[in-house]
Amino acid sequence: MTPRASLLSARDLGRRHPSDDGWLFQDIDLDLESGDRLALVGPTGSGKSLILRALALLDPVDRGEVLWEGLRVSDSEVPTYRSKAIYLQQRSPLVPGTVEENLRLPFELRSRSHQPFPRDEALHLLEQFGAGEDFLAKRGVNLSGGERQIVGLLRALLANPTVLLLDEPTASLDRDSAAIVEQLVLAWQADSPDDRTYLWVSHDPEQVVRVTDRILKLDRGRLEVSS
Repeated sequence: MTPRASLLSARDLGRRHPSDDGWLFQDIDLDLESGDRLALVGPTGSGKSLILRALALLDPVDRGEVLWEGLRVSDSEVPTYRSKAIYLQQRSPLVPGTVEENLRLPFELRSRSHQPFPRDEALHLLEQFGAGEDFLAKRGVNLSGGERQIVGLLRALLANPTVLLLDEPTASLDRDSAAIVEQLVLAWQADSPDDRTYLWVSHDPEQVVRVTDRILKLDRGRLEVSS
């Protein structure tokens, strides 16, 4: 059997607390391999979001490195890397303008400027939530927290990444909408199981069972495989 390829890796990753000599997290070693569906769990404030941000190269670390396909990401490669490994934070930032303008954002970046915006696909995804074309014309500033979270997820899925770093993507959603998000992410991964993977932060044990097949537990700033 051919071993699965490691897409995103962390080696000895550590970040110190800014106010003292303690560590926010340390000795973080992990591999996101093609086909993985991983959960990252741990108490509130244990550093889960910080680790996701470090993996997305959004925050600096004090030790260790992040690798893409076994190689360190150079400064010039960071924009391309972030288009492949997308971090979806709990409260997705939206720019002033409409929902459609926000969904188009990834396609205005240099790394995707050659790709047309898949408007029909955006409408298809919105239909899963019972929304139509009129939702595209809504102003981002008028959206609820749950609607903003949906727009953030759809923007990420439309960008067609290889890795999704999901930071409680259903935290602001009702049960039905959360179930749709789970289905969309599972379908996205299943559509290309040999090339796509995700790391999902969740505080819902039942959700973890539904959407992941391996659990990484963060405890006191250190990582362990719990299943």
